[in-house]
Amino acid sequence: MGTLYMVGTPIGNLDDITLRALNTLKEVDVIACEDTRHTSNLLSHFDIKKRLIACHSYNEEESAKGIIALLDQGMNIAYCSDAGTPGVSDPGARLVERVRSESDHKIVPIPGASASVTLVSAAGRIGKAFLFEGFLSPKKGRRQKRLKELVSRGDAFIIYESPFRILKTLEELKDLGGVEKITIGRELTKAHEEIISGPPEEIYDSFKSRDSIKGEFALVVVPFGEKDDADNKED
Repeated sequence: MGTLYMVGTPIGNLDDITLRALNTLKEVDVIACEDTRHTSNLLSHFDIKKRLIACHSYNEEESAKGIIALLDQGMNIAYCSDAGTPGVSDPGARLVERVRSESDHKIVPIPGASASVTLVSAAGRIGKAFLFEGFLSPKKGRRQKRLKELVSRGDAFIIYESPFRILKTLEELKDLGGVEKITIGRELTKAHEEIISGPPEEIYDSFKSRDSIKGEFALVVVPFGEKDDADNKED
């Protein structure tokens, strides 16, 4: 029986890869990945040579069939998305569902980097709970409706955004009201990493004044409300 390993990979800085991830990538028979070119660069950096199979958001269902067939042959397979943890705003979830529902093969997660948790660690006090939303809809009406719903919940939430929509999203959060603080991470773990935190008006003004905006973004948005994040103290 083959085993499917869901392998977390660096979100920027290659030194963030774990020893367990490296050992897994070295020992498996095949590596399935979101982008063979991207994963080839990662493997080349660590002098790892393996057969690669493309398994991305457009072919994940079909590719899963081939991966299950290889598992049936007793092969061990690793799956990597382009960066971070598979299945977290990245492909991988459909593959896991197919393998679990159509076979008895073992699925083993290999923990790694995640932009959401990385940013939370530098966001300060956000409360006991937070919701991970990931990428919002590019459609204005749906995006604004969802932002209103998220803010009304009262819990902190995490969203991802592209450089093309970040200014519009920040403007919508500013105009929506009810937001106490935004911590925004740009190019996390990379050479030009930037993390700033403050009221939505300050964050929006900071980015609006820039000549250009580049990089990928993660945001921790904290609505107004009590921040009871004590260490599980009982009354």
